[in-house]
Formats: sequence, C-alpha cells, structure tokens
Amino acid sequence: MLSDGLDLAPFRGVRYVPERVGDIAAVTSPPYDVVVRPDGVDALHTSDPHNVVRLILPQAVDQGAATREAARTLDRWLHDGVLARDGREALYVYEQRRGGTLQRGVIGALRLSPPADGVVLPHEDVMTQVVAERSALLRETAANLEPLLLGYRGETAAAPCADPLGGTAGVVDRAVLRPPLLATTTEDGFAHRLWAVTDPAELRTVTEDLAHRTALIADGHHRWATSRRVAQERGNRPPWDRTLVLLVDTARYPLQVRAIHRVLPRLPLDRAVAAAARWFRVRELDTTDAGAALAALTDVDGPAFVLTDGAGTYRLLDGPDADLLHRTVDPRYPETWRRLDATVLHATLLGEVWRVPDLASDIAYLHDIDAALEQAARRGGTAVLMRPVGERTVLDLARQGVTMPRKSTSFGPKPATGLVLRLLDES
Repeated sequence: MLSDGLDLAPFRGVRYVPERVGDIAAVTSPPYDVVVRPDGVDALHTSDPHNVVRLILPQAVDQGAATREAARTLDRWLHDGVLARDGREALYVYEQRRGGTLQRGVIGALRLSPPADGVVLPHEDVMTQVVAERSALLRETAANLEPLLLGYRGETAAAPCADPLGGTAGVVDRAVLRPPLLATTTEDGFAHRLWAVTDPAELRTVTEDLAHRTALIADGHHRWATSRRVAQERGNRPPWDRTLVLLVDTARYPLQVRAIHRVLPRLPLDRAVAAAARWFRVRELDTTDAGAALAALTDVDGPAFVLTDGAGTYRLLDGPDADLLHRTVDPRYPETWRRLDATVLHATLLGEVWRVPDLASDIAYLHDIDAALEQAARRGGTAVLMRPVGERTVLDLARQGVTMPRKSTSFGPKPATGLVLRLLDES
C-alpha cells in the first residue's frame, strides 16, 4: 500500500515458549541502553540461562566475538525450541500497567526507507560508536531484538479517525477483551500483556489508519539509526527495509518524560565546582536528599544543573556567563535549542569548562538517579543531575528538523525486551 505516512506491516513474531522457560518475566530485560551498569548486566545474565540480555548485550572478550556469540545463542534457542516463530503474521497489541499508569500500543514492522523521512521524527543525536556496535549485532543476528518506542497522535484534524471499525484505537480496545497470548509481571512492578491481531480486516484497519500519520521517536534513536544503516547496506530490500516498533497513541496514552543523568567518573566534585564557579553561579543546597536537590531546579529560569558526589553533597549551578554561552553554543540553532540544559552541558560545561572527552570512559548516562549517585560515589566522580524536557519542546524541535543533544530525554514506560522479536531471514 502506498502511503505518505507510517507504513506498518504485520510479521511472524518470535516469542519464548513458556513450557521451555517457565517464568516469562525472568527472561525479559529492560532495553539495552537502560542496562548500563555491569552489575545490572551480570544480574540478568545469572538470573536465567535464557534471559534475552544474552542477545542484546552479549559478553565476550571483544565486540566481534560478542556479536557472534549472540547469533549462536539465538540460533541455538530457536533450534532447541526455547524461542519459536508464530504460525501467522500478526500485529501485536501490547499493554503495560503499574498503579495508575496504563500504556497500550501496537507492535509491528515499520518501513524505514522513504517516505519515512519526515514521517518518523528523531529528536536526539546519536553516538557513532554505539551505532557501529549495534549495526554489527544486527548484521550478525539478522534479527530485531527489541522494539523502538514511537508516539503518534491518533486523533488530529489532518487525520481524523473516520473508520467504522474505530481505527487503530478500536482494534486495540477489542484486542484487550480477549485472553492474551502472555501475561507477566516484571521486577519493576509493571504488568505486561500481549495479544496477536491476525484478522485481515483488522490488520487493514490499522494499516489504513496509520498511513497518513507521523510519529516521534520517543526511545530508540540508536536502534533507528542502526536499522537504517544496515537497510541501506542491503539496498533497502525486504525484510531489511523494516524495523520493529511499538506505536503508542499519545492522545490516549500520554508518554512520561524523564531526565537522563550524567556521571563523570574522572572529575571529582571539588574540581568540577571550582572550574564552574568562574562562569556559573554556584550555590550549596542545604539537603542530603537527591529528590529535594532536584526540586531546586523547578523554578530556575535558564540552564541549570545539580552536581553531587553521590554521598550527600549537592551544588546548584545556574546563571551561566552570557559571553561564554555566545562563544560555545552554536548560534545557527533556534533559541529553544540553545537554552536546553543538555545543550549547555555538552557544549559549554563538558566541552569548554571541564574539557571532558566525549568518550564512554568519561561520560556515563544513567536513567536511574540512585544508580547515578551510587556510581559517582563509588568512582569518586561527579553526577550531573538533570531535569526533564517538556514533550512539547521535544516535538516542536523535531518538527523543525532540529535534533537535541543525545540522551536529552527518557520517554516511557519503555517496552520490556524479550516479549516478541522479529527475524530477518526472509522465511
């Protein structure tokens, strides 16, 4: 079907066989870029011999050996019946629920090649090294191991829901009335349910409803860049011309936006504060609580950060020197972008004031504040605690074609990895 919008197709999903693994929750994982601490990877590797982390973050002496190990593991699990491909092509309705949080969406194979340009909107830059590593894993395994998270607006003036079956929303609502393919609760307290949609009329309803809509990449910029790179290498031929996504209608299920914190393991707090004090206003916060320290950012107008050693000392940085900003922040970008906390952090503090190399050994990105504090304290470094960026700001910049500094936002809830995979072996 020709489309000027999202082109989502069903596929034969690959799922764990419950009789072979027992507890489905035990073989799932957060997305690969959330499992960043070595102890987190080790815990998942030892939690169950079939945990999907062995595919998304394989452990070996070098990158090449790791990707080969992941491919061998995937082949072995398929051969042994630990994983099995569903008998029919389907789109998958996926639900996450915890407390008052409910998110539902559709998992499918989204076309990567044009007209995807301008239809799928990225909002963050990516790290070249990470894209290279993930591309090697994709080539070796020939599998989409985890979905991207994309948000779209199901009800807009430009694309109203006029289908008598109720569009994608109707398909989702009808699916959740049926018994699910699987239901499990992961360690973080989220309950997960998955349904297969195989009826041709319902598949057509979703395809036609999405065909004139656009989406924002909420989570998975490196997976998107990786899939596009490998697809181009394959001449954008099927099945490499599509990738695995979870599409969430944010008009019905608004995404949550959280910050991603930084840890600078080789920069002690006293040195960070001393260097910043020449160019920023530095204030000591009278608290030993991270939550209270972050609350100090709420009413600050302009770029601001909380620095901590992870051991109960907190400093608030704001009021950067205007001449320094003029000298370090690229003036070609919109003012909204120039005032972003992440922009000033990377261009001004990391790049000029602290001279921190843009390397994984010098900058760690942590979604969890407790993990950031623990790592800063353990390594004698500095944690830079960030505040979230508003969703409207993210979308406005994305529509202008302006990408934010990498790891500027953390949208969620993120889909659990391991519930459904997509093979690219054309069978």
